[in-house]
Amino acid sequence: MQPNTTTPENLPAIEADGLSKTFGEVKAVDRLTLQVYPGEIFGLVGPDGAGKSTSLRMLASIMDPSSGSARIAGCDVSREAAKVKEHLAYMSQQFGLYRDLTVQENIDFYADLYGVTQKGRKARIEELLDFSHMRPFVNRRAGDLSGGMKQKLQLACALIHTPKVLLLDEPTNGVDPLSRRDFWRILHRLRQDRVSILLTTAYLDEAERCDRVGLINQGRIIAVGTPEEIKRLMQGRILTIRSNEARKILAILQGRLSTISANVFGDTVHLVCRDIEETEKLARQVIQEAGYPVNQIQEAPPTLEDVFVSVLGHDGSHPTRKPLRQQKQAFASHAATASREIAVEVQHLTRRFDSFIAVDDMSFQVQRGQIFGFLGPNGAGKSTTIRMLCGLLRPSSGNGTVAGFNIRTETEEIKLRIGYMSQKFSLYEDLTVEENIDFYGGIYGLSGNRLDLRRDWAVEMAGLTEHRKSLTAVLSGGWKQRLALACAILHEPPIVFLDEPTSGVDPLSRRRFWDLIYSMADQGITVFVTTHYMEEAEYCDRIALIYGGKMIAAGSPLELKTRSMQDEIIDLRCPDPQALAEPLRLLPGVRDAALFGSGLHIVTADAEAARKEINRFLQENSIAEATLATILPSMEDVFVSLIEEVDRRNLSADQPGDRP
Repeated sequence: MQPNTTTPENLPAIEADGLSKTFGEVKAVDRLTLQVYPGEIFGLVGPDGAGKSTSLRMLASIMDPSSGSARIAGCDVSREAAKVKEHLAYMSQQFGLYRDLTVQENIDFYADLYGVTQKGRKARIEELLDFSHMRPFVNRRAGDLSGGMKQKLQLACALIHTPKVLLLDEPTNGVDPLSRRDFWRILHRLRQDRVSILLTTAYLDEAERCDRVGLINQGRIIAVGTPEEIKRLMQGRILTIRSNEARKILAILQGRLSTISANVFGDTVHLVCRDIEETEKLARQVIQEAGYPVNQIQEAPPTLEDVFVSVLGHDGSHPTRKPLRQQKQAFASHAATASREIAVEVQHLTRRFDSFIAVDDMSFQVQRGQIFGFLGPNGAGKSTTIRMLCGLLRPSSGNGTVAGFNIRTETEEIKLRIGYMSQKFSLYEDLTVEENIDFYGGIYGLSGNRLDLRRDWAVEMAGLTEHRKSLTAVLSGGWKQRLALACAILHEPPIVFLDEPTSGVDPLSRRRFWDLIYSMADQGITVFVTTHYMEEAEYCDRIALIYGGKMIAAGSPLELKTRSMQDEIIDLRCPDPQALAEPLRLLPGVRDAALFGSGLHIVTADAEAARKEINRFLQENSIAEATLATILPSMEDVFVSLIEEVDRRNLSADQPGDRP
C-alpha cells in the first residue's frame, strides 16, 4: 500500500500520468492517472466499456497510448517495451493457450518464455497445479478443457514466475468460488513478496479485498481510495427486508415509497433511501396491510457493489422498466398455454465420455415459473446436463422430459420450445444488432409482420434502440448479454436455459439482467440458470448443487443454509484479514478461514467454542480493532462447505481405518 515516505525501494511500481487512448472519435481512456506501490493490490472497477482493459493493454506495452505516459518498474512503457516485459506478467481476458499442447506443456512453455530456472521450476509448477486443481488434467490438451479449466490454466501460466508487476484483466471470470479463494491466497502471497498487482474485476466482493480501488467511468478515474473510503460515496442508506415473498413485497412497495432505488435479491428486498426511519415505518405499514410475512427488516451497510450502482447507475432498475412491461405482454400467450406444472424432469440421467462419467445418475424436477439455479465447480457436469436437456447431447442412460417432451426421442420438439443462451452469448459479431435478431428469427421460423414485431420488441428489451444498425462487435458486454437473451427468447419459449449468462458482466448490467429474469418468471416462464457468482444463487427459487457429476444438495437458498449446511460461520472484521487467515486455520475447532469481502469467514462445527479460541488469539496478538459475529452462511459458504464435506467423505473411504 502507499508508503508514508518515499525511498528508491518504495517508488510506484506502476505509474500512469495523463494516459489517454483514442479510437477514431471515441476516447476509450481519458487522462488516466494512478500509482500502484510495491506490495499493493489495486483494483480497477467500472462498467462495461469504461476503459479498464484498454488501460491494462497500454500499461503492458501491448498498445501505444495516444497521449500521456506510463512506467512499469521504472521503465517507460512506450520507449522501453522490452524492459517492461522483463518485469511484468500480464493475463488478458482471452486465453493465451496453445490448444494442441497439454496442460503440462502449456505451463512449461510459459516457464521457458519467462526464463524460470529448472532449479525452482518443479516446485512452482506443483504449487500451481494444486492451486488450480489441474493436477488430474496435466496430460489433457488445452483445447479439450472446459472454459473454467482454461481460465485456471491461464492463471497458472501467468503466475509461473514471480514478476515485479502483475496485470490481471478480470482473471476470475468463469472460475468457481473454491478456485477464486485459492487464487486470492496466491495473490496475497505475491503481495507479501512486494509484487505490485493491478487487476480489473466484475466481482465487487473481490474489489473489497484490494488495498485501494479506482472507480473508472467513460475512460476517466472518478474516485480512488481504500474500499472504506469509496463506500463513503454511497448516496442514501440501505434498508433490507427479508421474506419468502420478497418479489411480491417489492411489487406492492414500488410507487408507495420514496426511494432512490428498489431491487429484490433472492429473499431480500433492497431499498436505497434518504430517510431510512420514515421508509421503514411506511414499508412495515404497507406490508402489514398486504398480509405478507417478514423475517427481518434492518439497515445494512453498503457494499462496493451498492456504491458502484449508486454512483454509476443511479437506479439500476429504471432502464428496463418499459421493456419489462412489453415482455409481460409478449409472454402472456405462453404463460396461458404452458399449463403443465412440471417444466423439467429427469430420472437417473447419466452421460459418459469413454471411461469418464461427466453426469452420474442425476434426478430432479423443476416447476413451471421457477428460477432454478444449477451450481457446481468447473467440470462438475453443469453444461453437459444442459446440453442433454436441450436435445444437443444424447444421454448414456436415464431419461427425462422438457416441456413434456422426451429428451431422447423428441429433441426437435424440445428445441422449438426452449431458449438457450450459452456462456459465449452465441452472437455473430460481424453482423449488426438487427441482423443478429433476423438471423435467430429465421431459425425459429419467424417472418413477415411477426418478425417485425418481435425485432422491435427485442431491440427495446435489450436497450439498443439507438444501436440497431451497430455492429455487435462494438457493443459492451452488458449490451451483448441482453441482446443474446433477446435472441434466445425471440420465439417466446416457455423454458429458458442460461449457461453462466452474467460471467464478466458489470454489477449494473447484472442487476438489470436479473430484473429481466424475474419478469420472465413472474409470467410463468421457467428459467434454468448456471452461475459461478454465488450472490446470484441467492436470487434463485430453488438450487441444485452438483459435484463430480452427482447432485449433493438441493433446496431453496434458505433451506441449504439452515438444513444442508452443518458448519457454522463466524464473520471476522479486522485490519489485514488475509494475514490472519493461516494462523486462524490452525486454531482448535476451526476448519477453515477464507477472505469474504473485506473480512474473513471462519468455518467451525461449534461457533461458541471457536469464538473463545479466536478471542484468545486476538488478545495474545494485541489485535484490538476486530469484531466477531456468528452469521447465517452465505451461498458461497454453503457451496464450499458441502463440497469439502464430500471430499472428506471420499478421502475417508479411500483410507480405511486399521483392521483388527
